[in-house]
Amino acid sequence: MALAFPDFDPVALRLGPLAIRWYALSYIVALTVGWRYLRWLAARSQAKISALEIDDFLVWATLGVVLGGRLGYVLFYKPGYYFNDPLQIAILWHGGMSFHGGALGVIIALLLYCRRHNLRVLVFGDLLCCVVPLGPLFVRLANFVNGELYGRPADLPWAMVFPGGGPLPRHPSQLYEAGLEGAVLLILMHLAWRRPALRNKRGFLSGLFLCGYAVARMIAEFFRQPDEFLGFLWGGATLGQLLSLPLLVAGMILMLRAKPDA
Repeated sequence: MALAFPDFDPVALRLGPLAIRWYALSYIVALTVGWRYLRWLAARSQAKISALEIDDFLVWATLGVVLGGRLGYVLFYKPGYYFNDPLQIAILWHGGMSFHGGALGVIIALLLYCRRHNLRVLVFGDLLCCVVPLGPLFVRLANFVNGELYGRPADLPWAMVFPGGGPLPRHPSQLYEAGLEGAVLLILMHLAWRRPALRNKRGFLSGLFLCGYAVARMIAEFFRQPDEFLGFLWGGATLGQLLSLPLLVAGMILMLRAKPDA
């Protein structure tokens, strides 16, 4: 017995010839909700970051997510394919985004923005990391709606037969990721932010997010079916797990070196 995959329409809204897909909408919602949440956090902290500065950073963050996510996918997942046909890099509507690349893009955007506006990187970064789990939360739900990035075969009551996944029931790993990398990490970051002893240690929240995401992603990868063109890599690890290791190390360093804000 297996659950039937719901017959979702991948298009969320049609406006004449314009079709807005759930996947694109998930990024729009994550960025919009994250922007408002970041303003709420900044107003209740001692970060000395104005609402106007957060509004301006939204554009930088959007570019970091889109450009970093796309280039990360090109370089980490299919470099040979895209280098042979570089024009395919610009065709975003065919899919292909990397969270690790998007995270790197946002970090670069944060560094450049803070330097330009004379803001403290770790102070801004700590608040920003409380918001970032909204991305995996909404995007993984969109992956589920699209029936993509499904899990490995499973013999469980909630296993599903996914379109394109063959006849075997599989883990709905997109929901696992939305829960672990999104909802659980979002709550963890908020609870940590509410504690002044942690909130006032520069870099601690940033490190907590990096460690939390890395652990959540590596756990979820045990249930997710690896991409067919990649399969399993060194020691049976997946690319998602290997890319999460540097985040784990960087997060631990930030947490250990975090000091109270002067």
